[in-house]
Amino acid sequence: MRITVTYYLDVISSWCFWAEPAWAELKKRYASRVEFQWKIALLDKTGLPVSRAQEEWFYRRSGTIVRSSFMLNPGWYDPKLKEYLAPNCVAVAAKLFGVTDDRARLAIAHAALREGQPVGEWEVATAAAAKATGLDAHALLAKAQSAEIKAVVRAATAEFHALQVTQRPTFVFDSEIGDRAVFSGFAKLAPLTTALDAMLDDAQAYISYAAHFGAPPEN
Repeated sequence: MRITVTYYLDVISSWCFWAEPAWAELKKRYASRVEFQWKIALLDKTGLPVSRAQEEWFYRRSGTIVRSSFMLNPGWYDPKLKEYLAPNCVAVAAKLFGVTDDRARLAIAHAALREGQPVGEWEVATAAAAKATGLDAHALLAKAQSAEIKAVVRAATAEFHALQVTQRPTFVFDSEIGDRAVFSGFAKLAPLTTALDAMLDDAQAYISYAAHFGAPPEN
């Protein structure tokens, strides 16, 4: 019985950064029973800061909420940009070169949120991902800037908005028996594992019932 967890994120989102430990632990605990994937949900003007000072305020708030021992670095912020295509497209492009794990996007996020690098610039985002993955930077940049990758990012963002949620991260749990759980804005592990355990238990019950009674009658 297949269960899929989809993680909608923007690579530069601070709350996605804080949610990464929960995401990593989910994948570790349920690796053999659950399919995991991540997709881009581009931040727009409703989710981006309007100034560096405002971003610093947001970082102080989220950092204290999660009890962080360090403050995030707002140096990546570019007031000219209304969305951050470069870091997100580079992360998705790395997937097409076989890097299907989290290395590329985590490296870009680290470069931005810990080091303050201007990852809104294509070359900066590409350099961070290429260093972490060993991919050829020139090939990665060309793929990231292609219409193909931009279409993938736009489609995933539209899929996110169709959920009628607004927060990144958003986690969507889907099972083959039609169960769905949506967690928008959650960055802690406990509610995610509680829901996933319940879905797995229900899915196992369906398997057990099918083994005893087979498929339902058609009429």
